[in-house]
Amino acid sequence: MGKDYYAILGVSRQATQAEIKKAYRRLAIKYHPDRNPGDKVAEEKFKEAAEAYEILGDPEKRARYDQFGDAAFANGGGAHHYEDVNDIFRHFSDIFNDIFGGGFGGGFGERQTSYGNRARQVKGKDLRVRLKIGLEEMVRGGERKIKVRRKVRAAGTEYAVCPSCGGRGTVSRVTHTIFGPAQTHSTCRQCGGTGYVLSRRAPGSDENGLEWTEEVVTVRIPKGVREGIQLKVAQKGHEAPAPGGVAGDLYVVFEEKETPGFRIEGRDLHYILDLSLPEAVLGTAKTIDTPHGKIKINLEGPVEPGKVLRIRGKGIPEVNTDHYGDLFIHVRVHLPDKLSAEDEAYFRSKLNDRNFDVKQNRKKNFFQKIHDIFS
Repeated sequence: MGKDYYAILGVSRQATQAEIKKAYRRLAIKYHPDRNPGDKVAEEKFKEAAEAYEILGDPEKRARYDQFGDAAFANGGGAHHYEDVNDIFRHFSDIFNDIFGGGFGGGFGERQTSYGNRARQVKGKDLRVRLKIGLEEMVRGGERKIKVRRKVRAAGTEYAVCPSCGGRGTVSRVTHTIFGPAQTHSTCRQCGGTGYVLSRRAPGSDENGLEWTEEVVTVRIPKGVREGIQLKVAQKGHEAPAPGGVAGDLYVVFEEKETPGFRIEGRDLHYILDLSLPEAVLGTAKTIDTPHGKIKINLEGPVEPGKVLRIRGKGIPEVNTDHYGDLFIHVRVHLPDKLSAEDEAYFRSKLNDRNFDVKQNRKKNFFQKIHDIFS
């Protein structure tokens, strides 16, 4: 079964050209590579939507498609089968400039060169690093300086316009079909799509004229950041292997460090408060160090083991908001490993005490549990 370009764009067969363009703009934003880094499924949908729009966005090609289906474009036939997303940015540069104002990760845009050609603006490769963050940074946000190894253009490197593609980065080929001449475009093999070739390679640089360097990058950590969240630091990836290009981006993937005493569930924090047996019986006051600062808790005795205190708004916020989770404090009572003779005599004297009496089908209180342990 052939491709249903109308279904790909999510429009009816009676859709107007304006509706088709609007549908493609929506999909281009949704599946744009800069918004879905490393997502191969999104990349394929991005290419598929571009192919559909190329046909349906052209009234003549649309008429041929309505009559013959995608068989009208077999063996080229006037349709692109995009293998490189950068070809999409070049082919529909007017749409992407309209959507993003030319400033949102268009990959390869187009620029006018002194050679009179429409050349492709090259973007360097992206970098990805992992950064471990603590609980306080999740709650408060912050700033961290990290060392990044990235490739930059070596001093003395020189480039020349690619002789095969004339700086366009693509080569065209015309084939003749039963539907007429069909032009196809593919990435230039000599320059790899950059539009330039290395004319002078600086000592110590790689095949693209780049060399490794170490740079300190400031990463601003938003409050509420969690495990797996990815932050983009623009143009701190590898530099472009061509003149006039832009550097790739640096993606920082956050990982959570364990914080002793705390456990994270969603936006809530859980803390275990340990009490000694005398503290549980008589009551006590405790001060807890939390990411929000010190919190003082007054506990009236006797304190039931397993008691849970809830402090609202002292958990982790949603990213860059003031909507916080809660802090749950779980009381845990520690019993002595060994009793002194005096302590043992005391508890034995309470075995028949009415306050420690265990009644059938009656909920056991704290003192009754003590009776069970030592009897």
